[in-house]
Amino acid sequence: MDRAAKSRTAEKHESTARAAKPVRRLPKKPLPRSRYSREEITEIFTRFRQLRPEPRGELYHTNPYTLVVAVALSAQATDEGVNRATKHLFAVADTPQKMLALGEEKVRDYIKTIGLYRNKAKNVIALSQKLIDEFGGEVPRDRDQLTTLPGVGRKTANVVMSMAFGISTMAVDTHIFRIGNRLGLAPGKTPDEVEEILMRIIPEEFLYHAHHWLILHGRYTCKARKPDCEHCIIADLCKSKEKTCDVPAAIVPIPQQTLPGMN
Repeated sequence: MDRAAKSRTAEKHESTARAAKPVRRLPKKPLPRSRYSREEITEIFTRFRQLRPEPRGELYHTNPYTLVVAVALSAQATDEGVNRATKHLFAVADTPQKMLALGEEKVRDYIKTIGLYRNKAKNVIALSQKLIDEFGGEVPRDRDQLTTLPGVGRKTANVVMSMAFGISTMAVDTHIFRIGNRLGLAPGKTPDEVEEILMRIIPEEFLYHAHHWLILHGRYTCKARKPDCEHCIIADLCKSKEKTCDVPAAIVPIPQQTLPGMN
């Protein structure tokens, strides 16, 4: 073998060795710590429970399938707007089979008042077909299986697991992400980090309803542009730099309300 051939062979072996060398993975950075003690967290959720003993989501649905569809449609849309559309859609199509029979064009007609309705209609038909083909027409309980459905991400999967199957999860939407960081309750850089922190710090007795308590607090009190600190029941516990009041509002239990957009 001449020198050139030997050199090429040596380079090939060296290249193969480099390729086969295991990649060093950097250790996972520790999650940021909550600014609240366990006692403070317990008090926060005790008050949330006193205010809303049985909180519920505000998306209209009749079964696990319609819940999956409703949550998928709610991306970049309000619950009220989704409910206005789905109360008519679900009256004629509340199963994957009926949705496929309805067809994409008619689904578009029902949801055309919702943002991104063309793409969402396509996803509704595709996820309906996948449910029939791979899951016997039933909505799976497993997060990994749920996220294989078109238009279903981790947040949607967590909502379905919680509301349809009673599994304690934390679906981090824009409200929960904002509260986690604004209050320092779960100061994560991503929704996944906020989710992981909240799942670690919230006591088990509050975990099932915690998702709804935080969403409703963010939607109606700790609003994005102007937090309503004067009517906040945890104003004395809040550690946000934005807060304008240190006196907690009186806790007056809120009765179950009708779903927005369903009148």
